[in-house]
Amino acid sequence: MSKNQANGKNKEYLPLLEFSSLVFPFYTQALIKLGLIEDPTSGQVSRNLELAKRLIDLIDLLKDRTKGNLEPEEEKFLDACLSQLKMGYLKQTEVVKA
Repeated sequence: MSKNQANGKNKEYLPLLEFSSLVFPFYTQALIKLGLIEDPTSGQVSRNLELAKRLIDLIDLLKDRTKGNLEPEEEKFLDACLSQLKMGYLKQTEVVKA
């Protein structure tokens, strides 16, 4: 262990232990794969609609499996994420015209 690590410097960020911390990585990756935001690792904007759809489906699965067990604000957050992602997917696949 380096001296900086022992002193608490250079600590890695630990996300809060909240439901949103579980959803947010899937949500962000879906936005990246929809081409709606740039990939922070490459700085590029690219699309992979098949992977975006899989990520959206995973969040939908999470919604189904947690039904009745979420706090109202958690449910609102999950619904808002899914709504935005699904509309983004429909626009990218040109089902819905922007």
